[in-house]
Amino acid sequence: MAKRGGFPGGGMPGNMANLMKQAQRMQRQMEESQKELETKEFTASAGGGAVEVTVNGKRELLSLKLAEEIVDPEDIETLQDAIVAAINEAMKKSEEAGAEIMNRMTGGIGGGLPF
Repeated sequence: MAKRGGFPGGGMPGNMANLMKQAQRMQRQMEESQKELETKEFTASAGGGAVEVTVNGKRELLSLKLAEEIVDPEDIETLQDAIVAAINEAMKKSEEAGAEIMNRMTGGIGGGLPF
């Protein structure tokens, strides 16, 4: 009597094996793209260019440059706000680059998930 379910010979059917190979290839491509993203740098400025920051694809702050005119001991708040704004903008650029890579890899089927 024949077994119920399963596949003859116990192996995967051809389509399933091809699907697994495609999934593995896609995973390798995603890993390569992630490594590439981590090496990229994203720069943004605020305060009319008085504050400039650079982050990498790992969202690490690499550099912070301040123009002399932004450093006013009487107005620390403006300096703080400009630094925060520049960092947030650089991080946003990094996130957008990561999302672009994901959309390219998945053909836009990610549904807007924050990867």
